[in-house]
Amino acid sequence: METLALYGTLFASAFLAATILPVSSEVVLVGMLASGRADPALLLAVATVGNTLGSVLNWVLGRGIDTLQTRRWFPISGDQYERASRTFRRYGAWTLLFAWLPIVGDAFTVAAGAARVHLGLFVVLVAIGKAARYAAIVAGGMWLIA
Repeated sequence: METLALYGTLFASAFLAATILPVSSEVVLVGMLASGRADPALLLAVATVGNTLGSVLNWVLGRGIDTLQTRRWFPISGDQYERASRTFRRYGAWTLLFAWLPIVGDAFTVAAGAARVHLGLFVVLVAIGKAARYAAIVAGGMWLIA
């Protein structure tokens, strides 16, 4: 049961880190690596899935951008959205490989929803970028604790 809670905590932090809340899944991931109580490959998978699903929530919010953008709780400012939209229009769905970037990455995922990017393509590109980032964090964390 403790192992399930461990991975559940990482999943939740990774999911929330991709949304409007200022959560650092990287700190949780490295802490779990340092504890030595979890499988690094499984940590990588759980963090990637959680963070990707959090970005899917942003994609859904982007689908309703016209009515949601004026809401106080909306996670992306008008300026962030406009910058991300310009970049998204210029480079297309490939920008989703950079959905892991702080601030602008969330805006890319919202812009993708507004642009009606196919959900399957969205998930594949976002997951590739996020998996690469988490793989680098796992590798770096394992190097530091070795």
